Amino acid sequence: MQAAPVTVFQDLAALSLYAFFAFFFGLVLWLHREGKREGYPLISDRVDRPLHAPIEGFPGVPEPKTFMLPHGHGSVSAPGPHPAERDVGPLLTPYDPFPGAPQVPTGDAMQTGVGAASYALRVDTPDITWDEADPKIVPLRAAPGWHIPEGDPEIRGRPVFAIDGKVAGTVVDLWVDKSDVLLRYVEVEVVGSGKRVLIPLGVVHWWGEGPVKCDTATAAQIAAAPVTAHPERVTLREEDRISGYFGGGELHSTPEASEPFA
Repeated sequence: MQAAPVTVFQDLAALSLYAFFAFFFGLVLWLHREGKREGYPLISDRVDRPLHAPIEGFPGVPEPKTFMLPHGHGSVSAPGPHPAERDVGPLLTPYDPFPGAPQVPTGDAMQTGVGAASYALRVDTPDITWDEADPKIVPLRAAPGWHIPEGDPEIRGRPVFAIDGKVAGTVVDLWVDKSDVLLRYVEVEVVGSGKRVLIPLGVVHWWGEGPVKCDTATAAQIAAAPVTAHPERVTLREEDRISGYFGGGELHSTPEASEPFA
């Protein structure tokens, strides 16, 4: 008896679908692995048992890759050694006595640079514009051609009130982002000291001709705020620290700030 012919059918649609699944699975793994170039290996919070092996998870940390920084600022390897990183161990303590419990600051929560007031140790150079390669964020006094449009509120010279109702200082200038054409900071001269601090524009407000109010710091905290090394420029690291300081005030400026709404 003659056998029936055997025909091999190839379902191209099914093969294409399986190939897509394999590609997408590989893509997800690759993206997850690339996302571990910063922040890994993790550090164990088990103080009673020293960490013997780095916590990398799956997939592991990728091989180091060198990235060229713009404007001739050198290069950086990631993942790589970061000797400037601080040991935050003494600055935090577990809220509850079990592994994985939330960590709370042990000192001045706005000054320690951890938790809600944390900031990244970015390069200590100013961000610069792409065209002239000049510092991007500068005060209006150092930005020829930049000014407050007629009809917009002029807050320079107004007092700055803190959340405790006290006058913290006086607005002496505004800092503009020349690339994004936005105001970024309010420069305040602290009462009684002549010290000048930058407050991010997002945490201050004013109405009409009224005073300027800072929403996330007391007068004493504004006086103790970090300052820039140069009077007319701010570095990337200083930007992060200033933003972390006043952003952390949302939670740590007063005891009531860390409590739930009534």
